[in-house]
Amino acid sequence: MSDIVVSRLVAETPFMNKFVIGIDEVGRGPLAGPVTVGAVCVPGDFDWGLIPGVGDSKRVSSKNRFAIFRLAKKLKQTRLIDYEVVSVSAKQIDKKGIVSAINEALGKAIQAVTTRVDVGLAKRDFEVRLDGGLRAPVVFVRQETIVKGDAKELVIGLASIIAKVTRDGYMERLARRAEFTLYDFNSHKGYGTKKHRSAILRHGLSKQHRVSFCRKLMT
Repeated sequence: MSDIVVSRLVAETPFMNKFVIGIDEVGRGPLAGPVTVGAVCVPGDFDWGLIPGVGDSKRVSSKNRFAIFRLAKKLKQTRLIDYEVVSVSAKQIDKKGIVSAINEALGKAIQAVTTRVDVGLAKRDFEVRLDGGLRAPVVFVRQETIVKGDAKELVIGLASIIAKVTRDGYMERLARRAEFTLYDFNSHKGYGTKKHRSAILRHGLSKQHRVSFCRKLMT
């Protein structure tokens, strides 16, 4: 957001609603691929009519998720919203653990969107809403973790959709590379489907697999 736009919003919007950040993650449980966190920042009075259809990414069709993502990208380009997506690789998940990997991605994503709103705002000027068991860094004193937040809060739902479209796109690109065609990442995005587990048993693990998640399967 430009300094002029942000300054006007800050001046005209009540303290409790200057900016709202929604955060969600996708890819916590797959056997392969990264975990991805999305953070969306909107003004407190953002008109959600500009981006209809937002909700829990798991309940929005693939076609509609992509359409919403494209709308969000345009709104970001016009500086009406901001968002950041950060992924942590399978290798790093094995090294650090899934919780640490998610926290790392979350910290980088929220730091990016708050830094770009560069008008000297304090962390308390952002209201942070997170899905499930997620927590923002403690410097964000105004934060709330909401069970099934992606279905209850539009800003979390949008973060979920942006994260999912980004991660799904990455897995689909992997699926086109010769070294990963045996695993059909395009169809299951790395999750532990029967077809995926069978492929692992036949061909072993690739460098995109989370070894720590596949140990029981390989024994």
